[in-house]
Amino acid sequence: MTGIVARPSGPRLFAIRAAALAVAVLCGALSARPIAPVALMAQVAPAASARPADPVSNSTLDSLLFYQLLIGELEFSAGRAGNAYGVILDAARRHGDESLFQRAVEIALQARAGDQALDAASAWRAAKPGSVAPLRFQAQILLALNRPADAVEPLTAWLTAVPAVERPGLIAGLPRLLQSVAERQRSLAIVEKLVLPYLDGTATRTASRVALGRAHLAAGNLPQALGLARAALTDDPGAPAPVLLALEMLPGTPAAEQVVAEYLARLDAEPALRMAYVRQLTQSQRYADAGRQLERLTRDRPQLPEPWLMLGALRLELKQPAEAEAALLRHVELASVAPAPAAAGPAADAAHSSAAPAVVDSDGDDADDSPAVAGQAGPDLTQAWLLLSQAAEQRGDVKAAESWLTKVDNPQRALDVQVRRASLLAHQGQVKEARALIQAVPERTGDDGRAKLMAEAQLLRDLKRWPEAAEVLAAGSQRFADDTDLIYELAMVEEKLDHLAEMERLLRRVIALKPDHPHAHNALGYSLADRGLRLPEARDLIARALELSPGDPFITDSLGWVEFRLGHTDEALRLLRQAHGARPDVEIATHLGEVLWTAGQQDEARRLWQDARSRDAANEVLRETLTRLKVGL
Repeated sequence: MTGIVARPSGPRLFAIRAAALAVAVLCGALSARPIAPVALMAQVAPAASARPADPVSNSTLDSLLFYQLLIGELEFSAGRAGNAYGVILDAARRHGDESLFQRAVEIALQARAGDQALDAASAWRAAKPGSVAPLRFQAQILLALNRPADAVEPLTAWLTAVPAVERPGLIAGLPRLLQSVAERQRSLAIVEKLVLPYLDGTATRTASRVALGRAHLAAGNLPQALGLARAALTDDPGAPAPVLLALEMLPGTPAAEQVVAEYLARLDAEPALRMAYVRQLTQSQRYADAGRQLERLTRDRPQLPEPWLMLGALRLELKQPAEAEAALLRHVELASVAPAPAAAGPAADAAHSSAAPAVVDSDGDDADDSPAVAGQAGPDLTQAWLLLSQAAEQRGDVKAAESWLTKVDNPQRALDVQVRRASLLAHQGQVKEARALIQAVPERTGDDGRAKLMAEAQLLRDLKRWPEAAEVLAAGSQRFADDTDLIYELAMVEEKLDHLAEMERLLRRVIALKPDHPHAHNALGYSLADRGLRLPEARDLIARALELSPGDPFITDSLGWVEFRLGHTDEALRLLRQAHGARPDVEIATHLGEVLWTAGQQDEARRLWQDARSRDAANEVLRETLTRLKVGL
């Protein structure tokens, strides 16, 4: 932050605008001591009856304060923050008015003058030693100035001064307050010092343990964080905060997931927590597990609309259009009659803030969480209409799919609607018209242009028009240089064109640009394993991908496949069963079936393949496998 400098100014004209501003300033600054309306009327009009007038409550505003407020606000509106700050702070000191002290702090903060803001907060604290507000400002300003050691004293005083009923909430918020501290170990030490007096308090014990657990987690101390979450939940089994802490350790921490699962096994578990867990599961593509949680939630709390929407999206992803439609129609019914939050209760806000991204529909787009557009009546059912259209398309009912799209009245989702219409046209053989429909969507930002390219390429990939998809993605990579998503998608298309050297070059470029890109590691490793090439390298690449995205069923499937190629049948079966249990995808089922077939468990293999064929008979991997193994179903 920079300082603010007071500068002298020339003559001022006090016009009508200035007078109006002065009235507004006076009403705001002296809101703690307004003139009572009845008393004001008594001063300016005779009594309407013989009854005695109400006692007069006079304002403490004097001529000097009036002048200071007027000049201070005029100076600030003219851009002379230094003058405004000095005048308002002097008025605050003369009158000891908290609203004026706060105004002085705000002027300094808006001028990015941290030291002056701190001086005003300190003066405020000295003038009003019993007030909580200046302690809050002091602590936050010191943290913004990167002075965490100096912030300990006002933070300690703030914790002491805050009303007892508010103290647990303040303790719970300490890790967030300190998130600007770059050194996580230093932040942890501060939290430890602040919560130590409250670790044994009946009302503050749970909040203190959770706050300390979050600080340990931020510092990379996973065992300590998990231990504190367990201790807090043991001491207070109904508290949602320890479960939210455990959720923050997912994915990749089975012990933390066990804490969450044990809590959710209870009948009275917070719906918001179950929804947060579902979001974590969908982020990891564990759709089968997410579906089980949503089924439990829709059974226990059938009146909540959002779980039905997410369940419908998951059913679509698993190629179950009839089940998806049933869930989506139930969502529409509930949301239309009585719009309600997804999950009410004390954990709702926290669960949403700490949860993973929302459920992904089968196009790979995030489900819409935006509020209804301006002027729109009733709930925004855009996402439901889009998913219902997709379900109808999966069933082959083009007319119904289009009818659902006509219900969408949300300009923010124009591209989504056009993509769905383009898909309908393309599957009727009107590919040129479908592409034109996507291309015609207006581009308000660069992101819009990128989204259009990705949508057009996906349309062509769905139609297996690989050369055209490659052309679109190559042009996109030229327009959006070093965009790893575009390069990755182009690599996947090059693989379909049997341009394996180019695919490998592109994937290695993605890894060079973004070393933590799990799917690039996985795709390269799987490609090598599937062709039986450089298998140890393939396993290392896939193992790295699984480190970057723990629990991802597709990456687990790849690891199982490379183990099969290496001749490790038992390990391959273990991994492939794990992947299929998390997400019963057709290709995962095909791989598991082949390993079972090779291991002599042919009846189970046939059952898997029959189920997979019932969901996606056209799947290339399934058809190639059955042909190669000469299996008739």
